[in-house]
Amino acid sequence: MGAETAEAGTTQESTESPKKSLWKNWPLMSSIITYCVFSLHDTAYSEIFSLWTVSGRKYGGLSFSSKDVGQVLTVAGVSLLVYQIFVYRWLNNTLGPVNSTRIASALSIPIIAAYPFMTHLSGIRLGLALYIAAMIKSVLAITRVSGTSLLQNNAVPQGQRGAANGIATTLMSLFKSVAPAGAGVLFSWAQKRQHAAFFPGDQMVFLLLNVTEVLGLLLTFK
Repeated sequence: MGAETAEAGTTQESTESPKKSLWKNWPLMSSIITYCVFSLHDTAYSEIFSLWTVSGRKYGGLSFSSKDVGQVLTVAGVSLLVYQIFVYRWLNNTLGPVNSTRIASALSIPIIAAYPFMTHLSGIRLGLALYIAAMIKSVLAITRVSGTSLLQNNAVPQGQRGAANGIATTLMSLFKSVAPAGAGVLFSWAQKRQHAAFFPGDQMVFLLLNVTEVLGLLLTFK
């Protein structure tokens, strides 16, 4: 019986198909590339949002205090927690990871484009607009990240998911390490062109943020 069991195991191993190289798995690599672009965008957005809100009005900012910014981020975080627990699963089951990622990316574009024009608001109208925009942007960002993460795990068999997620995390970390420095340099450069004819001041910053968002959206179609 022991010999028969060993022989059966050997036969099963010989009939198993060899594992496909992760680097040649296009569904995996395309989802990783999209994941990295969105991670770059989200990290740069986090850096720029805080700098922009605390900068002075004459520089295109909102003149918020650190406490005000913290309150906005806290409310956005709470809304994100509620969304992940009660809404995202239903959304993913209804639309799927690809469509939910595309829709979230497309909806993020007008929100980012609206940020520079909030400098024309004040008081309750400014607070209401900023809080709503920050909450929606956080929800859309986690929808994109969750969608691309699901696509990565669905693109490989169970035995390769650990290696696939290791590759994705490594590449994503490289993109995230570049984003803060690049966003800071971009923001400083934008402060020096407040009276430029083409997207003056912080309008250029949010334009370039939208460029990376559009790039990520286009990659979802691959």
